[in-house]
Amino acid sequence: MQAPAIGGVSIPRGGGQSIRLPRGSSLSDFADKIGVNPASLVQIMMHLGEMVTATQSVNEETLQLLGAELDYSIQVVSPEDEDRELLESFDIEFGEDEGDDSDLIARPPVVTVMGHVDHGKTKLLDAIRKTNVVAREAGGITQHIGAYQVATEVDGAERKITFIDTPGHEAFTAMRARGAETTDLVVLVVAADDGVKPQTSEAIDHATAAGVPIVVAVNKVDKEGADPSRVRAQLTEYGLVAEEYGGSTMFVDISALRGTGIDALLEAVVLTADAELDLRANPTQSAQGIAIEAHLDRGRGPVATVLVQRGTLKVGDSIVCGQAYGRVRAMLDENNNPVSEATPSRPVLVLGLTAVPGAGDNFLVVEDDRTGRQIADQRTARARNAEMASRRARRTLEDLFKDMERGETQELVLILKGDVSGSVEALEDSLVKIDVGEEVGLRIIRRGVGAITQDDVNLAITGDAIIIGFNVRPERNAQELADREGVELRFYSVIYQAIEEIEAALKGMLKPEFEEARLGTAEVREVFKVPKIGNVAGCIVRSGTITRNSKARIIRDGVVVADNLSVTSLRRFKDDATEVREGFECGIGVGYNDIKIEDTIETFEMREKPRA
Repeated sequence: MQAPAIGGVSIPRGGGQSIRLPRGSSLSDFADKIGVNPASLVQIMMHLGEMVTATQSVNEETLQLLGAELDYSIQVVSPEDEDRELLESFDIEFGEDEGDDSDLIARPPVVTVMGHVDHGKTKLLDAIRKTNVVAREAGGITQHIGAYQVATEVDGAERKITFIDTPGHEAFTAMRARGAETTDLVVLVVAADDGVKPQTSEAIDHATAAGVPIVVAVNKVDKEGADPSRVRAQLTEYGLVAEEYGGSTMFVDISALRGTGIDALLEAVVLTADAELDLRANPTQSAQGIAIEAHLDRGRGPVATVLVQRGTLKVGDSIVCGQAYGRVRAMLDENNNPVSEATPSRPVLVLGLTAVPGAGDNFLVVEDDRTGRQIADQRTARARNAEMASRRARRTLEDLFKDMERGETQELVLILKGDVSGSVEALEDSLVKIDVGEEVGLRIIRRGVGAITQDDVNLAITGDAIIIGFNVRPERNAQELADREGVELRFYSVIYQAIEEIEAALKGMLKPEFEEARLGTAEVREVFKVPKIGNVAGCIVRSGTITRNSKARIIRDGVVVADNLSVTSLRRFKDDATEVREGFECGIGVGYNDIKIEDTIETFEMREKPRA
């Protein structure tokens, strides 16, 4: 069926036919699917009021607009489906245990510790693994995810538990949500002296959405004012009813600071996992899992904390993790001891990757390095296309005309570098949510892990960007280049400060708003004709103050008869004056001759209005 000509172009209509396209597809990709010339689609987009090139990655909205015009049903493939299809092309099934029930063995539960900031999550993990993590955290706030495995004794048998520590600040919501998705069970920490707080309910929502059971650790029971029963009562509103109240949720009173109740908590975790979950995995298949955290180590290169979910990861395996690949050169446990293999639910630090993967990227063992590189390269290309499409705002002809009328919109361009990928991701998520109106925009042109390099500075020079360093510093040559070229580097160790300062910078880029402030009014009692000057009004000041050089207007019978005037002369009797106050007489010259008795001269000034 031939379509009517659109913008002089005639293209067969789709008749509602469904077309599947990956994220960040171009008009050329669309044209290949329907067998037409890409140039014809460019013409149609111009007819629809959008300027798009044939090879430019476009967002889903643009594809849907074009599809609707040509009567095609456009389905943009989700990132998960996109990755699944990619792995299937290599005959790899991700996320499933191979074999039958006889191949599956019990595995330790993976536990995420959640709760409100400052309720003692890190102190609890500190007590469990007997190491001091809090002292290394900026401001006592956990800035990135860590994973640890501990052993406990239940009914005379040694049982292992894997703990994932997630950050407590609200800016890390995305990371905390990801923590809930990788976990089997959640330990919800609530301070007995503080009760349920906003991030407590937020943690419950994440755990509920992930469909995992919850064990409640009521912390700080040794503090004055602690009331564990109040916490139990508050949590019943969220569907967490304690066993002693006839519910199914285990509550354990602890003091992370004194180390009391820790064994009881570990036992509750094991018992809950045994009662509610069937935790089994196949240890004989090729390893699969997820990257909990990753960073660039100066001596070791890219390193990633990975959680093995099925199979056994061994030294020498070829792996691909997100957009990184490589051969496992070495594995270390939470105590920095070498590990030769990692079984299901075991977190290990992996060395040997070619790049730093993102927090939450899946990893899998592949046949050889070549296969790993091919998968990583295709993932990288797809991610780049999707990123270009999402960051390139749709430009219409109407937008261009508006920009020409009002001048270009100001934009703050940033480069983000951090110590670990999760922190960089969380910082980016927080920054892009800052909204100060349409006049000013924020664009992040690069984010990465590791020290600030010369390449980062060169990109900042080209893109007129500011470099944000989160727990990282520049290399010596990079610092020298930045100083020489005047590139601004800003360093932060706590995310609150970074968000506040960037928001302040964006507000500072806004054009100032002014409002009128009335200074005074004067009633005209007499009009004097002065040679070479014109008419001067003899007045009495009725309110406020009349000031020389202030702006003025003349009002007659409530109507403005002259505006945009200025008080050019102001005299008291024969003397010049800078200002005349209420109740005094004066002569006022405003450069306007049609002044009449009983007119009112109103003076004002424009003051900058503070933005909210």
